[in-house]
Amino acid sequence: MGMAIAAVFCANIACPVLATPLEDIQKRGSIHIAVKETVRPLGFRDGAGNLQGLEIDIARQLAVELLGNAEAAELMPTANQDRLDSLLSGEVDVVIAQLGVNAARERLVDFSAYYYLDGVGFLTKNEGLVNLNQITNQTVVLLNYAPAIAAVQVYFPQLNLIAVDSYAEAFALLESGKAELFAGSHAVLTGWTQDYPDYRLLPAWLDGNALAIAMPKGRQHQSLYEEIQTIMDEWQESGWLQDRINHWGLP
Repeated sequence: MGMAIAAVFCANIACPVLATPLEDIQKRGSIHIAVKETVRPLGFRDGAGNLQGLEIDIARQLAVELLGNAEAAELMPTANQDRLDSLLSGEVDVVIAQLGVNAARERLVDFSAYYYLDGVGFLTKNEGLVNLNQITNQTVVLLNYAPAIAAVQVYFPQLNLIAVDSYAEAFALLESGKAELFAGSHAVLTGWTQDYPDYRLLPAWLDGNALAIAMPKGRQHQSLYEEIQTIMDEWQESGWLQDRINHWGLP
């Protein structure tokens, strides 16, 4: 059964996914984790080509907690459209790849407690714009099909929106002055400001998008679910998770 077919099939009836239970992961000695490789500071490649970021730290520390070794994390960069399919097909054991919790996804997979509360933010290099109250009739660039479009239309219906297919196109519009603001994931825009210090985030954002670890549903995966929830609680209580968030410059 192909990945796309598996995803549709499981979306319509309660069926066990093909992912590996915790006990088998421990016998294997490695955990396969879907991550991002182009989203600084969540998951990206540094100048030497190594994977870095908050989600990469979480993935490696999860391997330490479950298997005693950060190197037991087999990190598998995955495109957005393949994240759930890769989990349902058993290609990966968990997903830590900028995946937000929502009702549709919760019908397919289980989620841990969230590790970061993201949202829709605004980025600009216009020094005259310092808060959301100053957003009136500016031109805003967004990525096609991004959740930011709906959020911006609800809160700022008067804005002129330009949808593009890539961050490169958005950057070109901002640099040319054809757009004054870019709206998108607050976490992603934080990474943008790290790469381009002339830009800054406005100090507020729209809506909330809880990023969490996705796991397979089913009784055979209950031990994995419970173990990860316990680990998340410990990371919160110890301050480890907040330390990593601070380290990567996320608000």
